[in-house]
Parts: sequence; structure tokens; C-alpha cells
Amino acid sequence: MNPVRSCITSDSTINPAKNSTIALHSTKGRISNGMNRRTFLKATGMGAASLALPIPLCAAQEQKDKILDRSDARIEEHRKGDIVLKLTGPDAKPLKPSMTVKIEQTQHEFLFGCNIFKLGRCRTPEDNAAYEEHFTALLNFATLPFYWWSYERRQGRPDDARTEQIVRWCKAHSITTKGHPLAWNWGQPPWLGDEPEVAMRLQLKRIERCVRKFKNDIDIWDVVNEATHYDRDKAKKDAPALTEAIASMGVGAYVRAAFKAARAANPNATLLINDYRTDPPYARKVISELVDENGRPLYDVIGIQSHMHGGYWGAQRTWDVCEQFAKFGKPLHFTETTVVSGPRTQQGWLTTPEGEQRQAMHVAEFYRVLFSHPAVEAVTWWDFSDQGAWQQAPSGFVRADMTPKPAYELLMALIKGKWWTKTQAEVAANGKAHFRGFFGQYKVSANINGRQLSGTFRFDKSTKGEVQVQLG
Repeated sequence: MNPVRSCITSDSTINPAKNSTIALHSTKGRISNGMNRRTFLKATGMGAASLALPIPLCAAQEQKDKILDRSDARIEEHRKGDIVLKLTGPDAKPLKPSMTVKIEQTQHEFLFGCNIFKLGRCRTPEDNAAYEEHFTALLNFATLPFYWWSYERRQGRPDDARTEQIVRWCKAHSITTKGHPLAWNWGQPPWLGDEPEVAMRLQLKRIERCVRKFKNDIDIWDVVNEATHYDRDKAKKDAPALTEAIASMGVGAYVRAAFKAARAANPNATLLINDYRTDPPYARKVISELVDENGRPLYDVIGIQSHMHGGYWGAQRTWDVCEQFAKFGKPLHFTETTVVSGPRTQQGWLTTPEGEQRQAMHVAEFYRVLFSHPAVEAVTWWDFSDQGAWQQAPSGFVRADMTPKPAYELLMALIKGKWWTKTQAEVAANGKAHFRGFFGQYKVSANINGRQLSGTFRFDKSTKGEVQVQLG
């Protein structure tokens, strides 16, 4: 065997048919200012070449193997914990020793999400029902649209009714909500005018209004989107007033003003800075500038886009990006993630059986890496269905007819299978019961005097001491 060839494992050359059984059942540089977003995604999506260290291919493969081989151990360390429950019955007395209780996870602490732009707006009622069913079965986090140019087509007439409808649905299904984005100069409302100072004043007012309006309904926000490369040609053309205002203020002043407006509207909100750039300018021009007068971060979370329309990043690059931004000491959210399930053709960009198998393998690997990294707290997919997906790409977890792809099934086996706690525990003295499980929300139940009684509790990294749960 050629020793060099034996070390080269390219994700793009995996035989999906040969690996389909494994995929479905395995549950155990610098960028010039002139480069636009799509070109950047295409150039960097083909793998780690633009960011990888100049090491031999064999060493690179070994490093990738280490990342994946240790993922389960990292997940065990960072996503699970030991807990002691102190269980009482309806009479507030401790449960009797030797009694067996069932402990079932009902929600992850980690946010597994997707944008929810198509809720209620699919082609048919049957498609809408399937969309809702598959979304709620897998995910606990949803991103709602707040693009200013479409959200407020007429001045003073924002589409709050649509947002309120989605919020109600999410609450009914225990799905955490996020708004995206509050400020982005990719476009601007047609009524905004051409005065930069006026445009920025209205922009900041808009941020404050949205955050205050939806306080306690939406408490996670992508405040500023893609500020690193705010002066792209499309931004200058389609949002001239906002783009000129940012240029006049400076990026640092712009992002600081936006975050201060959001914080004033809801001091307890979780505020994200979000960008598609994963190269040094994002850190240097935006994140490092987003601090107050005392150097304290004005943001709570760093948002990282990971659209891979041009090709899968791979485990090594994914890990490297996490390490790069974890140095800021803040949680990371992968805010917009795409892996396609088919190639571009003359007939369009269509999903294929081979592409779906490859997508499933890449998705499973990507989520394993992110779920195992201690800084990552959320992953948001983009889009849930191929129906109406961005760039008309086959990027969904489900097809245009709403049938699940292998990626959906494989993620279900992880999120609600391998990474899900369902166990039993025996009650010891004083009603105490011990178990180890994934962080999240739980239900504990027992048969007491012929009655099936239950109680609930939450368990996360901050949980200390005994957790008291009364069954009733």
C-alpha cells in the first residue's frame, strides 16, 4: 500500500452507497475587502485549505481522527453531570427506600435549532402539518425573521402579527425563540430615505422597539449581522443610507450603539454579534471593538455562520473555528449552518440519493464536533426544508415534499437517542435518588399507592447540591 495514499481521506470522495449503512445506523488567510459573501463561502467551503496549518496530510488526518475519537469523552465531560434528587410524595414526605422511579429527559439545555421562516407558509396544508411535526420532533430552538426591509415595508406598519403567531406556536411546543437580525445593511426599507444620520437614528430606534416589544417572548437576538464586510457593493447599492452611516460612524461605534440600544430595551436579553466571516477581520474589526469604556464585552454570545454550499468544512476546520473564537471567553452559537444534499446541474440544484447520504455523514460529524466543544451552546440549521430554501439549494433536513432525509433521521438518533437520558433510579434513604444525565429538563415519575405520580426539574452545569422534586 502506498503510505501517502493510505493517509489521504477526502470527504468529497466518500462513496455514499458503500457507507450508507454506517451513516444511518452509527449512533454509538486573509480575504480582500472586494470579496463578496457568496464568493467567500464558495472559496472557503471546500475544506480547511484556507485556514489549515502547513502540516503533512498524514498528520492532518491524525489530528482529525483525534478530534472525532475524543468527541464522546468530551460530550460526557461537558454535556452531562451527576445529580442527587430529593423526592417527596404529595404529602411532602420522602419517598420510601427501594422504590424505583423513572427519569426521562424532556428537553435539551443545548439549543438545537433552525430558522422557522416557512411555518404555516408551505405549499399545502399537508406540507404545513408535516413541517410542524418534523420540526417539533427534532428541535428546541427557532430563529424568527426580522429583516427590516421586509418586516416593515411601510413605515410604522411592522409585521408584528406574523411574529406573534410564530411566538405562540413556539411557546406551545416548548421551543426557544431568537430574532434575526435587528441591524443589517444588506437592504433597507424603501421609505427610509437617503439621509445617513436619519437612517441610523431610525435604525437604532427600530432595535430598541423590537427588543422591548417582544421582551419575555423573544429574549435572544442577533443584534448586528455581517458588520465585518458592511461595505460590499450590494450593500452600497441596496442600502446606501445605512452603509454610508456606518462608514461615517465607523464599525466599532456602529456595533456599540446597536448593542447599547438593545441592552437598554431588555437588560436580561442574550445579545449576539453575528457574521459569515471566520477570518481575523471579524475578530479585529468587530468583536474586539464591541466593548464598553472599561473594555468589557457588550455582547453575550459570538455568532458564527457556517454555510457550506460550496463544500463541507470538515472536522478539523470546524474545531479550529471553535478554538479561534472561544478565546474571547464567551459562548459560541453556530447561527446559520448549511450542508447541501446534491450538486448543481443544468436542471437546477436538486437533492440526490448519493448527496443525501453524504450530507447525513457530514451533518453527523459536524454536530458531533460542535456538541463536544465546551464553548458551543447552539447550532441553527438553514433551512429546515428544501421547499423555498435559500439559493434554492437542497439544504433542508427534509425534502420539498416534507419527507425526512437521512440527515434528519441520523440527527434524531443522536439528539433524541444517544444524547438523550432515559433511565431509572432506586430511592435510597431520605427519598434520595442519584443519576447521571445530559443537561436539560426532566420528568420523574413513580407508582405511589397505585397512582402514577410525577414531577419535573431542570438540571444544568450550575446545579449544585440536592434538587427537591415533589411528585403529585
